[in-house]
Amino acid sequence: MANTATLDVVDGVATLTLNRPEALNALSLEMMEDLAAATRALKARTDVEVVVVTGAGAHFMAGGDLNDFARQLGQTPQARLATFKAMIVHHINPTVETLQSLPQPVIAKVRGACAGFGLSLMLGCDLAVAADDAVFTTAYAAIGLSADGGMSYFLPRVVGRRKALELLMLSDRFKTDEALRLGLVSRVVPADALDASVDTLVARLKAGPRHAYGEFKRLINASIDNQLEAQLQSEAEAFSRCSATGDFAEGVTAFLDKRKPSFKGT
Repeated sequence: MANTATLDVVDGVATLTLNRPEALNALSLEMMEDLAAATRALKARTDVEVVVVTGAGAHFMAGGDLNDFARQLGQTPQARLATFKAMIVHHINPTVETLQSLPQPVIAKVRGACAGFGLSLMLGCDLAVAADDAVFTTAYAAIGLSADGGMSYFLPRVVGRRKALELLMLSDRFKTDEALRLGLVSRVVPADALDASVDTLVARLKAGPRHAYGEFKRLINASIDNQLEAQLQSEAEAFSRCSATGDFAEGVTAFLDKRKPSFKGT
């Protein structure tokens, strides 16, 4: 049986694919396990420069698999509580934490349905490029659930507290123009241009300063909780580390030579 989440690495580009196209890539228990295993394998790789997260077929992810959920209804409430908590703690949380910890740029390539944990997963990526046919919803309230996968962390940081509560409580569907307006996605492109657009972005990031990208991620992720003094100190340390790299020397030299830099990640 094929894995429901696969990891392929080609020429420095890691592609993490949600692989249940027949079910709109809905998150099953098996996919939770496969995603956790795939992200662990990704973190252990030393040959990755850029990561792309995508869905097989016509959709990104349509949220949790309600058939899997329905099979839990025969349990007592106490047993369901234990079952779902274990699913999230042992599989969902490590997946999100691992993706967040990666120093490489992580791009979500989104088409079709992006709901529930799919939206959480997209929000946990650094950049998101969406096809103009994508449709989004938080989805949780529609089946009486609260959020998981970091949505309650990422969403208010992008759209603010009040809008986050509206999106969660009402679970309305919205399209790419609204997702772009809210800052949930970085770019919207025609559906038939999605692959080429992401490939172009990947190539640009691969050619960029790898050390600086990692420092950007660390700084931005820490800035929410830091006081200004601590953030300024973190910036000084990150800037200094970058100044000791070959990429910095190449960037300055290329600028003075009036040519494009050729960063090597050194």
